[in-house]
Amino acid sequence: MNHPTTRQRVAARRFVTLCAAASAVWFANGTQAADQPVVGLITKTDTNPFFVKMKQGADAAAQKDGAKLLTAAGKFDGDNASQVTAIENMMTAGAKAILITPSDTKAIVPSIKKARAAGVMVIALDTPTDPQDATDALFATDNFKAGVLIGQYAKAALGNKPAKIATLDLAPGVSVGVLRHNGFLQGFGVKEGDPSVVCSQDTRGDQAKGQTAMENCLQKSPDINVVYTINEPAAAGAYRALKAAGKDKSVMIVSIDGGCEGVRNVKSGAIAATSQQYPLKMAELGVTAGVEYAKTGKKVSGYHDTGVTLITDKAMSGVDSKDSKFGLDNCWGNK
Repeated sequence: MNHPTTRQRVAARRFVTLCAAASAVWFANGTQAADQPVVGLITKTDTNPFFVKMKQGADAAAQKDGAKLLTAAGKFDGDNASQVTAIENMMTAGAKAILITPSDTKAIVPSIKKARAAGVMVIALDTPTDPQDATDALFATDNFKAGVLIGQYAKAALGNKPAKIATLDLAPGVSVGVLRHNGFLQGFGVKEGDPSVVCSQDTRGDQAKGQTAMENCLQKSPDINVVYTINEPAAAGAYRALKAAGKDKSVMIVSIDGGCEGVRNVKSGAIAATSQQYPLKMAELGVTAGVEYAKTGKKVSGYHDTGVTLITDKAMSGVDSKDSKFGLDNCWGNK
């Protein structure tokens, strides 16, 4: 019978020690992974620059806070089915908090209730659910205030001229569109149904639909002098229609978003003023709150205002604003 040599015994002990060390490292890493907070982000689409910027903010916050970020998006704006599936997948993957920009503010509510009942904290970003308290919290622009700011600006810029207003809206019943529209009317100092509002069309926030809507309004009322748009793509479409009709110099467009393309349109004069919102901040705050809940069980609640700034290069007395340089420094999308 061959007995192991001293060298073989030493090698065997070293092998056992290495295996034990490897097991300890594997176990430690496994435990660490299990303790890592998991946070989900579900956006309306992954192509809109607004949501691209939101994802960047969430990524940065997750890295800073040592969290694992799961992301998903609808195939198009209004795609509720994909968002429902994303919530289910994230729950299965162990997400303790889910951030969502709801595509269908009513239809998503049962899925959110199911997640919350299972102990997941759900925060709406940018767009409130209907009802708003279906989520634990909302991190968003004050969309009503954003509308008020451009309404006040348009009123001040128009001066004593009689107003002939076109509103290029979002779609019936979508909370963001309703809040911005109503805010604009209040800021301008008119009520729904006022005769100075000569045309209202839905655009779904789309540039091509914005152009068509503006063409329709000009046919109905050629003397329009103020155009409110739900967002900057709709504003770009409206401007194209006005330019084709030779009315781009005599009609004022006001909008909401604060994307880099929109701010450039303010700088060029295509848009007179826009209300800038901050998607990066929404996502950063949301992830930080999600990580805290995962670690401590402490929930956030209620509405958290992420700020809005009026951007224009033609400031009006009595209306707080910043210029397009500030807008470009703080915009989202392709700079």
